[in-house]
Amino acid sequence: MTEKQYFKEKLFILVAAIGFATGCSQPDPTVYVDPNIGGVAPLLTTKNPTVHRPNSMVRVFPVTEPGLTDRFLSDKIYGFAFNMPAYRMGHVTELMPCHGELQTDRNETAAFYDHDLEEVHPWYHKVLLEEPDIVAEWTTTERSVLYRFTFPAENSGHIIVRTRENSHIEINGNTLSGWEEFQNTRQYFFVESNEPFAKSGFMQENEFKSELSTLSGRNLATVITFDNPGTPVEWRIGISYISAEQAQKNLAAETGSKSFENIKQEGYQIWKDALGKIRISGGTEREKRIFYTCLYRAYERMVNISEDSKYFSGYDRKVHESDVRPFYVDDWLWDTFRSLHPLGLILHPEKEADMVQSYVRMYEQDGWMPGFPQFYGDFPAMIGFHSAALVWDSYQKGIQNFDVEKAYEGLKKNAMEGTMLPWRTGPMCSLDSFYHENGWYPALEEDEEETVPQVHSFEKRQAVALTLEHSYDDWCLAQLAKALGKDADYTDFMKRSQNYRNVYNPETGFMSPKKANGEWVPDFDPQLSGGIGSRMYFAENNSWIWTFNVMHDIDGLIGLMGGDEQFVYRLDRLFNQPTKIAKWQFMGQFPDASGLHGMFPAGNEPAFHVPYLYNYAGQPWKTQYRIRQVLDMWFDDSPLGLSGDEDGGAMCAWYVLSAMGFYPVTPGTEIYAIGSPVFEKIEIELPNGKTFSVEAKNNSKRNKYIQSASLNGQSINRPWLTHEELMSGGVLNLEMGERANKNWGTETSWYRNELKNKGIQE
Repeated sequence: MTEKQYFKEKLFILVAAIGFATGCSQPDPTVYVDPNIGGVAPLLTTKNPTVHRPNSMVRVFPVTEPGLTDRFLSDKIYGFAFNMPAYRMGHVTELMPCHGELQTDRNETAAFYDHDLEEVHPWYHKVLLEEPDIVAEWTTTERSVLYRFTFPAENSGHIIVRTRENSHIEINGNTLSGWEEFQNTRQYFFVESNEPFAKSGFMQENEFKSELSTLSGRNLATVITFDNPGTPVEWRIGISYISAEQAQKNLAAETGSKSFENIKQEGYQIWKDALGKIRISGGTEREKRIFYTCLYRAYERMVNISEDSKYFSGYDRKVHESDVRPFYVDDWLWDTFRSLHPLGLILHPEKEADMVQSYVRMYEQDGWMPGFPQFYGDFPAMIGFHSAALVWDSYQKGIQNFDVEKAYEGLKKNAMEGTMLPWRTGPMCSLDSFYHENGWYPALEEDEEETVPQVHSFEKRQAVALTLEHSYDDWCLAQLAKALGKDADYTDFMKRSQNYRNVYNPETGFMSPKKANGEWVPDFDPQLSGGIGSRMYFAENNSWIWTFNVMHDIDGLIGLMGGDEQFVYRLDRLFNQPTKIAKWQFMGQFPDASGLHGMFPAGNEPAFHVPYLYNYAGQPWKTQYRIRQVLDMWFDDSPLGLSGDEDGGAMCAWYVLSAMGFYPVTPGTEIYAIGSPVFEKIEIELPNGKTFSVEAKNNSKRNKYIQSASLNGQSINRPWLTHEELMSGGVLNLEMGERANKNWGTETSWYRNELKNKGIQE
């Protein structure tokens, strides 16, 4: 047994003993969280073991081998981050402890470490840097990070602070302050030390210059030496986007006279409370570790960057008074509108309201509704304007304490005046004008050269996916227009929401690229056409999965495919379709199609809702089968445990919702499709003080099929819940069995009537 495993086992025994002694059957959920899960990517991007507080501005991690995709596999640490200001975009400013003869070369000071001698939690991380024999520990508050380094008793220690971009550092007594630029925006810092600086200065041209107390430039290396061997050196670092003075205020306000242990314990309690909002029983230890680690990941974004009732906005480059209401940034809506925000609307709707209002503020300051908002401004990535989904889904679920009229104004501007081009933002181009006039985005044949200079050279037009995504976003905007009494807009946007029909080829049964002259692109192969990631026509994946991306009009899609029976047949084929070329060749063309299951890519966002579509065609038992299959096969409690890019909580939130037994197939309706819960009992502590429970009697790996169901004692034969039912509290009882009950949940008229009753679908 490794030291790490030993620690976890002992902690679990201790927590269980405390629970038994106090009569509490629910163990501490934090014992199941392992931030190293997902540390090795299946193909593309990996996860960092990030220490932070829920939705906090400061997020830190050890900096490992430069350029190594799978950070968990790095056997050296090169430094420790001051902060990660933008998700998955690297860190800004770092420090590294060392001792002995002064050496500032980054490769020379890198230190070997062993995961088996590591302790890692959401609130605290500890490693042994073996070659220099230094113990490194860190914990965080909302806007600060505390590092503690224990050097060998016989050697004086050094701490090296490094920057890469344009930066400025000042040494003043036992403090450091300064800033480093990131995307033309400054991250300020203020550092205070518990131990006096015996010597300080900067390295210039491989010489240590102690006479320098301030320096500006790129690639700075500041060196601090301590003269008290064996005494732990503690550095407290405040972070700000406003000023170094504000960073100092943030640090003082959040740490004050508290000890490292006090702050560590405070962080632990915060995470225990956040994770404890969902209590589970049953299932395996592995499944609990996956579940609570995924829940931890779901609190990494968005982040509150308000500081002392102020915030810096990268959208107008100004500091604003926040009137106490937080300002949130760092979101990737193409990913997060599907599951992360819907999960937040259940667990912390008050935060979601602030997040939506933050989008409104960004529009007011910049003139466009962002899609991937960062602290430095919008990051133009992916496709669609899914702020429409976020706003409407929040509004129709009762979250209305934001400037909805201003939000609508911004959304309508994006829809009517903004470009649809992938990885672009700003005003329309000629291709957008064509879409507005004709109802589909025009595609090129594969051997045709691009004629529109605004088209991204790698991302291409993604013509079919654009049409599908904007059809859904226009539907969301139509619903908001109707709720606000804007009937003419409602009619117009509902008409545009049907544009997806223009790219459905009835002869092939696939969403297909259509040229500007109205003809289908000839010789289109739904599996392989379109280049890398099929980007000429789709986003990251091929037509097999994108054909099912009509989340707002599933009945209409079923009709196009010929009815329920044919729709189910097509879903079955999706999960069983082999690659036409060798799998390694296929993955080379479609690296985002990770977790590949037939043509279903479990690790990519356009696939998230698809296993639930059987519910809409009268065969929910197949949803139950598929969901359990995906949950068990494509998630694990090891560093290899995530099947694709975990884009800031998107995939992990999918797991949390699916493991609880329901999922919002169409953000923008109140409806959650019922799947097959992993655990025997799930209790969700709702913000209104009520509790919603899912109780799955006789649940197990074999017993994954729902035999019967009741909601608050009333029998139901529908595989759906509503948001109102969930938030009202109560109990969903499911009787589980090992053979499918093909007669349960076949009632689909309820779904159609519910949409009509809510005025959502004509």
